[in-house]
Amino acid sequence: QVQVVESGGGLVQPGGSLRLSCAASGIIFRLYAMGWYRQAPGKQRELVADITSGGSTGYADSVKGRFTISRDNAKNTVYLQMNNLKPEDTAVYYCNAKYTSSVTLRQNSYWGQGTQVTVSS
Repeated sequence: QVQVVESGGGLVQPGGSLRLSCAASGIIFRLYAMGWYRQAPGKQRELVADITSGGSTGYADSVKGRFTISRDNAKNTVYLQMNNLKPEDTAVYYCNAKYTSSVTLRQNSYWGQGTQVTVSS
């Protein structure tokens, strides 16, 4: 059974920091690309940052220079370090694990339940 579990959300003041964690089980974690998405009320879910199985990273323009994604394959965990948080970063943050077979192109994708991040004074 595959499980993807986020943690680390909470309430933080503008300019503060949080570190989100996402632990995955039931998959060969090192083969999966991992991504952090967020969804604010009334808005579509958007990609925040992702990291490939090889460790290459990508970021949304809105978080570049403030957020850092990293992974620890030994712990089956991906992290999102969020610094200099702004009120517009308020959202539910979701973790996604995705694997695409290079042979069949079949894709496996798993989501966590989300963790709330609220940036407010």
